[in-house]
Amino acid sequence: MKKITLFALALTGLLDISKLSAQHKIVKVCYVSFKADAPVTGNPVKQFAQDSVSGPPKEKITIFPQIKYQTITGIGGCFNEIGGEALLSLPKDKQQEIMCNLFDETRGCGFNFCRTPIGASDFGLDAYSYSETAGDYTQSKFSIKRDEKFLLPFIKLALAINPKMKLFASPWSPPAWMKVSGKIVGVRPDNALKNSVEIYSTYALYLSKYIMAYAKEGVTISRLNPQNETDMNSTYPSCVMVPREMNNLVMNYLIPEFKRSNVKTEIWAGTYRTYGKLEALELFADKKFRNSVSGVGLQYTKPVHLNDFRALYPMVKMMHTEGKCYNGDNSIKQAQARWTEISDYLNGDVENYAYWNMILNETGKSSWNWKQNGLITINRSTGTVTYNPDYAVMYLVSKYIRPGYVRVGHFTTGEPTSIVLQDTNGSYTLVLQNDAEMDKIVSVQIGEGKIQLVKIPALALSAVVFGN
Repeated sequence: MKKITLFALALTGLLDISKLSAQHKIVKVCYVSFKADAPVTGNPVKQFAQDSVSGPPKEKITIFPQIKYQTITGIGGCFNEIGGEALLSLPKDKQQEIMCNLFDETRGCGFNFCRTPIGASDFGLDAYSYSETAGDYTQSKFSIKRDEKFLLPFIKLALAINPKMKLFASPWSPPAWMKVSGKIVGVRPDNALKNSVEIYSTYALYLSKYIMAYAKEGVTISRLNPQNETDMNSTYPSCVMVPREMNNLVMNYLIPEFKRSNVKTEIWAGTYRTYGKLEALELFADKKFRNSVSGVGLQYTKPVHLNDFRALYPMVKMMHTEGKCYNGDNSIKQAQARWTEISDYLNGDVENYAYWNMILNETGKSSWNWKQNGLITINRSTGTVTYNPDYAVMYLVSKYIRPGYVRVGHFTTGEPTSIVLQDTNGSYTLVLQNDAEMDKIVSVQIGEGKIQLVKIPALALSAVVFGN
């Protein structure tokens, strides 16, 4: 309603658009460095001086305050069992320091919208579920006791620092006995949920009981994605769930079960990716389904498919559920590429970004021997804590792209990875990356305001804040 009113006023001439932004001046330029001699620390952000900026700009950016897109829900990462085990191997003071650096809004990243697995993910210590007794259709033996050792303490430490943090959750696999294969781990033709009313009803109950059990532990699950990577049939926990099966589970079992149990958690379809399939596009063609869920969870999705989804289903919300995991190198080059991924999703009208492994141990490996990147590496033998290059990127992104910020239209003559956001006080933040080995000058014009020159540091991701 606010957007329509603003636009209507502009058309009638009752609103002078130039007054929306003419008073905004550069407040500060903050950055994180990709230079090899700039080690990542717990607080990697530096401020870049703007004294006597002059010269021809290499990039021109025009900001259009009257063009509004999505409101940001948050930035965060994923809790996992391996990370929790590594964290708890440290003395309590070191645990607290790490968690402050991740979750404290003043001293750290201030992560505020994170993911957690339901049962074993590929970064669980092994394959497990909360229902290990075959035929337990009433879920009388349901138990989250396994999570009380590493995963729940990990999450509770974060909530103690940032009580406003929100969580979304998804299973990698149903309990083994609910599947045709009888196995949590995939790579088999029968890696799917059994097709029976009894099993679908029990699985819906299982997911409901998980949410209620976590609530009793003081952990609220705000959103549920019923299945991680629905097309994945892998050597780690997984379950293939084609669109008609997701539709059936959600519409005929999960929604009714949540109503019966008075579970207020939002149901978001997915998580979906686009590796040879367009399952999210296919599923949401069902109007009744898309009007019954809160949105869709997407990961490993190309910008063209984000644009296709938005064009086909303009009213459906999109959330990001997992960032690229890479191969455990934790290189500066990979960190430089991270911003392109983040900006692709946010410029694609997605409301958040979720990094994958926040913490890993010294091996960087899953229990199925797959090395991946992480923000922080903890050596359990020596107690050494290493902040990896991706941590610097996520620190700046979370610091300057906050919940409640609104993405604003802008045009750039440079790379299409920059983002402009307006905060709740009306100030603007421009986030952009300079991959060149020299500083560059950028001209910025907000609305019809005065053109301002900004110096952007070399080999860095920067946030330029414009305030009143």
